[in-house]
Amino acid sequence: MTRHRRITLATATFAAGFCAFAFIAQGDDQRPGYKDTPMLPGGLWRVHDSDRPWPEVVTPGTASTQDQPGRAPSDAIVLFDGGDLSKWSDGRGGDARWEVQDGAIVAKRGAGSLVSRDEFGDCQLHIEFAAPNPPKGDGQGRGNSGVILFGRYEIQVLDSYENPTYADGGAGAIYGQHPPLVNASRPPGQWQTYDILFTAPRFKEDGTVETPAYATVLHNGVVVQNHAEIYGPMAFRDLVSYQAHGPKGPLVLQDHGDPVRFRNIWVRPLKAADAD
Repeated sequence: MTRHRRITLATATFAAGFCAFAFIAQGDDQRPGYKDTPMLPGGLWRVHDSDRPWPEVVTPGTASTQDQPGRAPSDAIVLFDGGDLSKWSDGRGGDARWEVQDGAIVAKRGAGSLVSRDEFGDCQLHIEFAAPNPPKGDGQGRGNSGVILFGRYEIQVLDSYENPTYADGGAGAIYGQHPPLVNASRPPGQWQTYDILFTAPRFKEDGTVETPAYATVLHNGVVVQNHAEIYGPMAFRDLVSYQAHGPKGPLVLQDHGDPVRFRNIWVRPLKAADAD
């Protein structure tokens, strides 16, 4: 047994050395990689292709704490960093009417939803929220808001800490469609995070669905939606079919009458692999 392990180790060492030699033998005047390897599916690049573009360099952000929001990555579009609401409107051509207090946006009853002036398609979205403390109400009447992509597809915001409601209406749910895989809610008043990976739906020329929307959601760092298929726009007590729309849409924060706070909101538009 010992002799077999020694042979295996020697073989692995030789293979690694051979690969390193083959790599170096190309010369310093070429980009690292190879041009005699198998083609990958799609026919654009070979395995380890020396001509394949390098990824763009992005400086990561810093993590948030309960007292201090973090910083967005260097390539993010920052929609709110504790300042003003210039990146938002009321969705009807007017200025946003929510309030900014202590570096956070506070939902204002009757002021309407908050609508981003920029529009997004496939994206990574980071947003932090805190339910009112002390809590008031129960079920859907406690710390209710929503993060709505394209103004259609809602990730529910709710105070779900020791607050039962219907399963597909709790924090981290794709509202009315998919309950969160687990309840990762913190107590009211504490800051919580959503990190959302959203793939927009695609439509055929005749308006029918080519591919539906998908969402992956991390709530406080815990996966609560894992590439979940979205069946159509959000609806209360109903299931609504897709209606064809463009490749981008606004981000909406819902006014549901509760003074939920939001901070540190940023978006990274996502592109397909090897796209310009």
